Amino acid sequence: MKVKINEKPFLPDGRYVVEITEVEEGKSENKDIPFINLRLENEEGFINQRFYLSEPGQPILAGFLKAVGISGNEFDTKELKGRFLSVEVEERTYEDAEGKEKTIKQATGFQPAGKAQTSDRF
Repeated sequence: MKVKINEKPFLPDGRYVVEITEVEEGKSENKDIPFINLRLENEEGFINQRFYLSEPGQPILAGFLKAVGISGNEFDTKELKGRFLSVEVEERTYEDAEGKEKTIKQATGFQPAGKAQTSDRF
């Protein structure tokens, strides 16, 4: 059997400079809270990061926006695609709405990409 893989692996734990390559808008399955889901990738792999547009999510989103160079209290999600930043990839375990334990990979520790930023596609 031949198997063809057309996807990069998930980024392992650690710090990476990544580019925002996809932006998707949606609503959470349980509480109907709007979110933006971003694909953050580099030549080594990718991670998807969801930002909930709720009051508790505001400080996290504000820190992310600062890292990608967006200021002010309003922005268009289309402005995110193609921007670079530095993130820390880690695993987090939590209890879902049904009381089941889940472990996810997430991006945290948002920082500007600095001089590591490139415009070359991988």
